[in-house]
Amino acid sequence: MSESTDESAWDTRFIAGDERALEHVYRRWSPVVFTLALRSLGDRSDAEDVTQKTFVSAWTSRASFDPSRAKLSTWLVVIAKRRIADTHEARARIRALQQQIQRVTRPDDLSVPEVDLGETLLVAQEIERLEPDAQRVMRLAFFDDLTHQEISRRLDMPLGTVKSHIRRSLERLRRRLEVTHVAH
Repeated sequence: MSESTDESAWDTRFIAGDERALEHVYRRWSPVVFTLALRSLGDRSDAEDVTQKTFVSAWTSRASFDPSRAKLSTWLVVIAKRRIADTHEARARIRALQQQIQRVTRPDDLSVPEVDLGETLLVAQEIERLEPDAQRVMRLAFFDDLTHQEISRRLDMPLGTVKSHIRRSLERLRRRLEVTHVAH
């Protein structure tokens, strides 16, 4: 049996859901996927995550693989590139959120950052998911650009409560965004 025939047999078994074929395909192609991810992302942990996500995606969508259109290795690389792009996008969203967090946690900073509509919409969507008091506080902080003391006065809420709402809400937003990015 030639190497290409042997690989074709593994591919067929993989498509059919044979877990031993998954092990074989993983051993054979995970170093390639990992190297691609590491070169693009520059972070070992992210590259490991991309590798895992690539093979989970391949396994769960194996029925969509068409060996007449591409080799299994090519298909895996395409999936890996999508997962790498997802990771870059997640990083960009987290950076945007961190910039928003810095703006809110340094209310005395008088510099005015450029407004990015995409970031603003992302933050607005996540704020909608917060509890009512936290929503009011976060809207005043993000959209009205009020300081903690101004929010406290406007809502007749103790300053410590305002700060607690902001801190907890930012942590929830960060966790939600991280989970959202992992799911993609």
